[in-house]
Amino acid sequence: MAETPRPTVFVTGAAAGIGRATALQFARRGFFVGAYDIDEDGLGSLREEILAQGGRVRTGVLDVTDAEEWRTRLAEFTSGNGRLDVLINNAGVLASGHFEDLPLDAQRRMVDINVLGTMNGLYTAFPYLKETPGAQVVNLASASAIYGQPELATYSATKFAVRGLTEALELEWRGHDIRVFDVWPLFVRTGMIRGMSIGSTRSLGVRLTPEHVADAIVDATQQRRRFPKVHYPVGAQARLLAAASALSPAWLARLSNKVLSRA
Repeated sequence: MAETPRPTVFVTGAAAGIGRATALQFARRGFFVGAYDIDEDGLGSLREEILAQGGRVRTGVLDVTDAEEWRTRLAEFTSGNGRLDVLINNAGVLASGHFEDLPLDAQRRMVDINVLGTMNGLYTAFPYLKETPGAQVVNLASASAIYGQPELATYSATKFAVRGLTEALELEWRGHDIRVFDVWPLFVRTGMIRGMSIGSTRSLGVRLTPEHVADAIVDATQQRRRFPKVHYPVGAQARLLAAASALSPAWLARLSNKVLSRA
C-alpha cells in the first residue's frame, strides 16, 4: 500500500515570533513544514529544532515583496508532489507613532511587506492550492483591522487590506475548494512590539504569546463548519472587541477606540 503523503504547510516570517511558533506547532502535528524568512540564522535554528523533534522541514530565504522569489521557493517546496495544503501569510512589520512623525519610508515598508507580500503569496500559491484538495490559506490580520488605531494608522490600514483580501478570496476561491480565513490577534509578545509604548498597549497590556496565536491557527485549520467562519479573533480581549464592534453603532465604536487608545 502506498504511503499517504504528509500534509504540507508553507509559513512566511518563520524565523521568529508567531511564524516560528506556528511552524513548530505544525511540525509536531506531522506536517512537512516550509519555513521562509529573510533571517537565515533564525531559520537555521528553527530547522535544527524541528529536526531534533523528528519533524520534516525545508527552509529558504524569501523576501515576500519579491514575486519571483515566491515562485522559486514555492516550486522548490512543492517539487516532491506539488502539494500545498496550508499557506500561512505571516510575514509582517510594524512601526508605531503619530502618523506625521513616522518617516514615509517606514510606512511604505509596512505596505510593501504586509499588503504586497500577502498579495504576492496568494497570487503565486494559487496554482498549487487549486491542485490540492481541501487546501487552506491563513492570513495574519490583526485586531487593529476592527477599527483604525491611533498611533498605528498605517499598520492598521495594512491589516484592513488583508481583511478585505481575505473576505473577497474566501468567496472567490470556494469554487476551487480553497478555504481562506484570517486571524486577529491583539498585541503579541514578540520582537515586533519590543520597546513600543502607545495608548492602546498601556490600556490593554500585552497578554498574548506567539504560542497562543500558533495554537489558534492550528485549531482553526482543523475546523470545518457548515457556515464558514472567515475571521478568528485570538484571545479574550480581541473576541470582546470584535463582538462589541459588530454590535455597536458607529459612534460608540469610535468612542470605545478613542478611550482605549487614549487619543
